[in-house]
Amino acid sequence: MQYFVHKESIVKKIWGKSDTILFIFAGASAEFALNKAVDWLYFTGKLPADPIGRLFSTVRYARMIVFAPMKAANDAIDTMRQIHEGVELKRGDAIPDWAYRDVLFMLIYYSIAAHELLEKKLSDAEKEEVYNVFYRVGDRMGVKDLPATYLEWLPVRHSHLEADLKNSAFTIDLFEQYRKHLGNLRYKVLIEAQKLVIPKKVSVLLDFNSMHWLKPIVPMYKLSKRLQLDGLVKTILLPNAYKQQIKELDVYDLSDQTASSLPVGSRK
Repeated sequence: MQYFVHKESIVKKIWGKSDTILFIFAGASAEFALNKAVDWLYFTGKLPADPIGRLFSTVRYARMIVFAPMKAANDAIDTMRQIHEGVELKRGDAIPDWAYRDVLFMLIYYSIAAHELLEKKLSDAEKEEVYNVFYRVGDRMGVKDLPATYLEWLPVRHSHLEADLKNSAFTIDLFEQYRKHLGNLRYKVLIEAQKLVIPKKVSVLLDFNSMHWLKPIVPMYKLSKRLQLDGLVKTILLPNAYKQQIKELDVYDLSDQTASSLPVGSRK
C-alpha cells in the first residue's frame, strides 16, 4: 500500500513523538500570534475560545497526512481546503495566498527546529525530505508560489518573516488566552519553550528577554527520555484534560527505529 510519507522518512520520526510535536506547536503558537492574517481565526472564534483544542485539531490533520495511506492523506488535505473555503465564503473574502504559505512554512521550520533541539541535527537530505512532504501538502491544497526545494525556500522564508509579522492587539489577546487556558506556571513554561525554537525576528517582535532558564533543562529531559521518565515530566507540566491525547501522540517505536503506520490515536 502506498503512503503519503514513506516508512523510513524523517518526517514520521519527527511527527511520531509527543515532545517534538509539542515544541513544534509551542513555536508555531508564538509565530502565528504575530501573523498579519491571524484575524481569520478570530473570525471563526475557535482559536481564542480553545487554543489547546485547536492545537490538537491541527495535530490530527497533520498526523493523518504523515501516517495515513495516500488516499486517506489526500482526503485529509482536501478536507482542510474545503474548511478554509467555507470560512472564506462566510466572510466574503479570500484568505491571502501568503497566509497559506506562512502556515505551511511554520510547519516546515518548527519540524526541523524541534527535532534538532530534542534529538540531533538533520542532514541536508533530511531537511529536503521535510520540505518535500509539506510542499506536497501545500501543492495539493492549491497553495501558490511555493519554492521547489528547501534551499530555494530559505530566502523566501526569511522574506515572509520580515513582511508578514507584527505585534498587534490580536497578538496580545492570543497570549492572554494561552495564559488563561494553561494557568500561570504552564504558561511560563510555554514561553520558555517558545524561546528555544523561534527565530530571532519572532523573539524581537514578542519582546522576549534573553534569559533561557529552560535551556539547561533540555539535556536533563533528554536523559529522562532514555530512562523512560519523560512521562512523569509531561504529567506534571501538561493539563489533565489533554494528557491522554498527548500520550497517544507517541506512535514512533524507539526500540526498532521504525515509524508506525498505525491510525492516529492508536497504539501498539
